[in-house]
Amino acid sequence: MSLPPCPKCEDAYVYQDQENLICPMCSYEWNPDEPNNNDDAIVVKDANGSLLSEGDKVTLAKDVKVKGSSQGIKIGTKAIIKRIQESKDHQLDCKVDGHGEMYITAKFVKKA
Repeated sequence: MSLPPCPKCEDAYVYQDQENLICPMCSYEWNPDEPNNNDDAIVVKDANGSLLSEGDKVTLAKDVKVKGSSQGIKIGTKAIIKRIQESKDHQLDCKVDGHGEMYITAKFVKKA
């Protein structure tokens, strides 16, 4: 029995768990019988668990230090999400009021 490679990382070593296939390299889990229409969608959630999308207005849920600067961004500062990217560190490319454009981690914001 030959199993298809992982659609996310293209690794050939996948195994079956009931009706799902699982990739041990990237931990991606999928059902080969279901159509994969939403594979390219990046799912990012804020501090409260709400889904974020481009164009959303958010506020900072905690004080954030700015790398390379002595100043930080205070809690409650408003920002607009310009772009969402798949990254471990900073998922949101935002325009922050009074600070300009910068990358912010999604767990430090909440939807306004």
